[in-house]
Amino acid sequence: MPRLQSDDISDIVPQLKAYDEELLAKTGHTLRQIAYHAVGLKEKDVRGVIARTRVGVVPIRWGQGVIEGFCEATAGILRHLGFGTFVTSQADILGLTEAYQAKADVIFLSDDNDFVALNTQTRQYVHNAAATGRGFAAGLDLMTGGLADQTVLVLGCGSVGRSATSTLLSYSAKPSICDINSEYSRELMESLSEPDSDRITIEQDIRAALAGHTLIVDATNAADIIHAEDISPQTFIAAPGMPLGLSCEAQTKVSDRLLHDPLQIGVATMGMVVVKQMMHIR
Repeated sequence: MPRLQSDDISDIVPQLKAYDEELLAKTGHTLRQIAYHAVGLKEKDVRGVIARTRVGVVPIRWGQGVIEGFCEATAGILRHLGFGTFVTSQADILGLTEAYQAKADVIFLSDDNDFVALNTQTRQYVHNAAATGRGFAAGLDLMTGGLADQTVLVLGCGSVGRSATSTLLSYSAKPSICDINSEYSRELMESLSEPDSDRITIEQDIRAALAGHTLIVDATNAADIIHAEDISPQTFIAAPGMPLGLSCEAQTKVSDRLLHDPLQIGVATMGMVVVKQMMHIR
């Protein structure tokens, strides 16, 4: 996963209510509701599981160290969704021990290479990359009024792109996949069984692919790859990648049909995956 900068996340928590309003305007759903949709939950299904789930967030100093504000932003997003959440005062192993001692049901922790939630009750885990791809595909489905039988271009076939593609297939969409490394596209295609693999098209050229699609998931970490000429009035984009791959002019043209954030949808979806896990034991 690309490493965030503190400036990317510094205003997440104070802006969560405003972000819900933005998501409502774009998709008709709040952050929590998008995450519900991503994992196939409804409000009535949850029945207090969120409020009963205690979440600890542990700072990890390995590698390049803790991103300033990251743990607080993660905890704030989860708290906004209704979880009882705390950030441990200690880091690393001591922090993990502190979270266990505080009887955390779920522990969120991130280093340079991965970001996971560990479910101490079910012994399951959730990867942020998988949850992020799932959440943004769900957001695109809601933003467009449904993706069934629609062709959707997925840029990037890493962990986020793979998850987005699988989620799109679950919505009966027809994904076209494109990666700067064509081998990644082939590996993704080969990892799927029929009939899913039959619904996928591999695109070799990004410029031609963008010209031929109006529904897009940008799961790359490349800047300025989607230009103003790639945007039409029918274009809808879900962009989990960091940095945002749209030029300034492209952002302006697609503004109210663009989903993009550095952390919120991915963390919210991680939380709801955990809720679904918990529902099987409570």
